[in-house]
Amino acid sequence: MSQIRLLIVDDHPLFRQGLRDVLDTDPRIVVVGEAADGEVAVEIAYELVPDVILMDINLPTINGLQVTRKIKAQLPHVNVIMLTGYDEIEQVFHALRAGAKAYCPKDITPEALIQTIIDVNGGSYVVGEKTMSQDEVLQWIEQKVGRMVGSLTSDSEDFLVPLSPREMEILEYVTRGMSNKEIAFKLGISHQTVKNHMTSILRKLRVDDRTQAAVYALSRGWVRLEGTRN
Repeated sequence: MSQIRLLIVDDHPLFRQGLRDVLDTDPRIVVVGEAADGEVAVEIAYELVPDVILMDINLPTINGLQVTRKIKAQLPHVNVIMLTGYDEIEQVFHALRAGAKAYCPKDITPEALIQTIIDVNGGSYVVGEKTMSQDEVLQWIEQKVGRMVGSLTSDSEDFLVPLSPREMEILEYVTRGMSNKEIAFKLGISHQTVKNHMTSILRKLRVDDRTQAAVYALSRGWVRLEGTRN
């Protein structure tokens, strides 16, 4: 059986080294590369085409959700494991709908992480330390969404639709306090287009206004304020 080729994406050097030290103890896994920010992660993934990627959500340049969507669009067979400190049910949904196969807290044990890598590489999903098939994870999502937003209407299905790259870009400007007019000028699009995107963002995040949307993004590590680190 060939080794699982793995890419580590995290901006903290000590954490990356810790992961490498753990994974180097298992002969079934070989770390083929590392990346410290989102844009570099996309480039390295395209170059190396790893089997599995350990992906942090809170990254410089573009966040891990965006990176995952970009990579999966070009390399659908690459498996992504979200490894993050933001351990909550809604964040799991966002990770899965971006294309991740597993969602693990950063305090996961080395043994559990290695097993997750092996399971994901074998085609399974892993959420909450439970290994599931695609059908099982879809049932799990349906059950969780049903509890959170009621019966599965078209509105709750929209809850599972990821933010588009443009919506994520606009959301980042919102967290910086920019108005719709300022965002429109910055992006070279119409004021109405920005308003339409904001309506979609609020609906997908299930929040009432732009302030709540900004808090949502910042609290989950999707966007960084300048000069901050996770």
